[in-house]
Amino acid sequence: MTIIVGTDGTGQSMAAVEWAAAEAHRRQTLLRIVYAFDWDWRESRLEVGTDYIDLAREIAQAVVVAADDLARATAPGITVEADTLIGHAIPQLLEVARGAELLVVGNRGRGGFADLTLGSVGHRLATHAPCPVVVVRGREKPDGPVVAGLDHDSSAERVLDAAYDAASRRGDGLIVLHSFAPAVPRWLAEVRHADLPTEQERNSERARIGRLLQPWRGRFPEVPVETVLTHDTASAALVRGSHNAQLVVVGSHGHGTVTGRLLGSVGLQLLHHAHCPVLIARDRAAGKAGR
Repeated sequence: MTIIVGTDGTGQSMAAVEWAAAEAHRRQTLLRIVYAFDWDWRESRLEVGTDYIDLAREIAQAVVVAADDLARATAPGITVEADTLIGHAIPQLLEVARGAELLVVGNRGRGGFADLTLGSVGHRLATHAPCPVVVVRGREKPDGPVVAGLDHDSSAERVLDAAYDAASRRGDGLIVLHSFAPAVPRWLAEVRHADLPTEQERNSERARIGRLLQPWRGRFPEVPVETVLTHDTASAALVRGSHNAQLVVVGSHGHGTVTGRLLGSVGLQLLHHAHCPVLIARDRAAGKAGR
């Protein structure tokens, strides 16, 4: 299997390379670094001959060499491949991610600023990639837990599978967080609260989650687990929990032309505001990772 990481030479994308290299070491899998650059539109409009494409290729090569060096320095001994592809980053990365174990991107690319939210490329890849996606943002706490956002939808098993696996590989604990409140926009998170559940309702929900976790407790007995029930919105609670977490794991769902691949409001809020890397757990599409 392969972990794909997209880079464009920016600080955010190099942070993604560093994270992906460490993850490839944890999973003992191949890391493939990809830099896609689009030159057709500029050459056709400005008629600069081959000068621009030659310069673009040189820059692309420099970017992937720097990313390759960083990956090998971060995780000595891993197998790394580095490629440059001609074309827009989004379709190129979506194609090479087919069949990949994981796609990793930074939270912003060229033209962005570190204090702003998710860039357009990261947003599109996170919502449409054919495999699980990690958006690297904030700072990973080296001794923090993995936090899993648990919903009632069909993604719960994927979230638990990814979260338990991540916690086990890191040798740290897992916090399973479930909110009684429906999802609302982040700006309403501090003013809108669900009706407080009764003690009986809380006990019933805790028992339900305990039954849901049972198969993973058997598979990962070494992972200590804490279940947190909150009446805050899931997005507010997960963003808050991400302050001290190594990783936050949520599922993908939604409606549209790519049903089951889109994100709900909780996932989107995390991609914009989390303080640590965010893993979007989803099934891998059929096919091998592109070469």
